Amino acid sequence: MSRANIENKILHGTTTVGIRASDGVVLCADMRASAGYFIANNNTMKIQKIDDHAGLTLAGGVADAQNIVDILRYHAGLHRVERDGAPIGINSLARLCSLIFHQNRGYPFIADILVGGYDDSEGPALFNIDMFGSVEPKPYVTTGSGSPVAYGLLEDEYSPDITVSEAKTIALRAVRAAIVRNIGTGDGINLAVMDSGGFRLLTDEQKKAVIKL
Repeated sequence: MSRANIENKILHGTTTVGIRASDGVVLCADMRASAGYFIANNNTMKIQKIDDHAGLTLAGGVADAQNIVDILRYHAGLHRVERDGAPIGINSLARLCSLIFHQNRGYPFIADILVGGYDDSEGPALFNIDMFGSVEPKPYVTTGSGSPVAYGLLEDEYSPDITVSEAKTIALRAVRAAIVRNIGTGDGINLAVMDSGGFRLLTDEQKKAVIKL
């Protein structure tokens, strides 16, 4: 399978958004899983908790992405056991995710991952890892077929000194815009925050308090 064909598979369906704020990281994603023009699932959790301080978003093949989640959770837990409870660094998680993709490039995982979290020592961090193992630190990033719409809003409203409170609003608005304009995106929005208080997935009431959904 050519690189172009694989990338087309990843881009079909889904919109995920990650924003690194001055005091934390926000991850946001829609809830629709599609297969061609068929909606396979309208309640898909595309944001996954990796550890108490870290999470990721999934775009692409669900089974491939879930396999990566399981591997990262295992190593995050192992790190805590070996380091007297100390959490693994977000940079280390991103590098590990990159290594997983790179080692499986012969039979590639069809997925595009955003890894984000908050280190007490290094602060907030956000990385984009594609299926070829490329890893890039990002102030903000969006993946999936709705990303062109989401990028329009992110590029207009992001600033380096943005707070988590402001980032939540922008992320929800970006995914909501993609739902309106992209057939592969829809069926609700999930949003998670990672800051000094750890990983938190917002409830429906908390999301509605930020913007009208």
